[in-house]
Amino acid sequence: MNNISFNFKNKTAVITGGAQGFGLDIAKRFLNSGAKVIIWDVDNKMIEKSLKDLNNPDLSSNIVDVSNFKEVEDCVNEITKSTKIDILINNAGITGPTSTLWEYDIDLWKKVVDINLMGTFNCCRAIVPNMIKNNYGRIVNVASVAGKDGNANASAYSAGKAGAIALTKSLGKELADKNIAVNAVTPAGAKTRILDQMTKEHVQRMLSKVPRGRFLEVEEFTSLVCWLSSEENTFSTAAVFDISGGRSTY
Repeated sequence: MNNISFNFKNKTAVITGGAQGFGLDIAKRFLNSGAKVIIWDVDNKMIEKSLKDLNNPDLSSNIVDVSNFKEVEDCVNEITKSTKIDILINNAGITGPTSTLWEYDIDLWKKVVDINLMGTFNCCRAIVPNMIKNNYGRIVNVASVAGKDGNANASAYSAGKAGAIALTKSLGKELADKNIAVNAVTPAGAKTRILDQMTKEHVQRMLSKVPRGRFLEVEEFTSLVCWLSSEENTFSTAAVFDISGGRSTY
């Protein structure tokens, strides 16, 4: 699976939440396909570990809180002084607590939506002008089947991801007259550290909804993201690509 090749030569990609999980695997495949990669994350230790493990001169990083627009904007301004940004993967996200809506901590609700939805908005808001200037861009917003189905006891996460799906459709239409594609992917549960944030009961409930009877492998997800991020994707935009093992039916 990892041998599938993509051509990302002369392309620069920004991957949020890039120091672990989906983001790190996407970074690896991009690097192996010739891209220059900038990973954004809030976890400095994970960033340092990722840089050391990958040991690639085409990989760099920034500590960025995507829910803070000024941090995002300042970072983009610095990057675009010396290079263009061709690809944006909005992958940063948190699940938040497992709780009924009426018992949900209000500050934690806001935090989940600020990262999962506002973070996606902030990065698009700051980076899209550079893509318009160069008449080229590929944006992939990592949503979730929770944004389509609505998971019980995960209302903040579900609402944030549903918002990211709607944002994708709006932005994709706004940029449809340019060589800029904006798409969302909606994975079901995958074998990443994000599962550690959930109760065992919640994880088992997620798994029971997947007809294939297993969690998504990270490499399977990366392959889909790579195609959507490539020059080969010349027509699909403002779309939602399901990768849920048959869970979603629309």
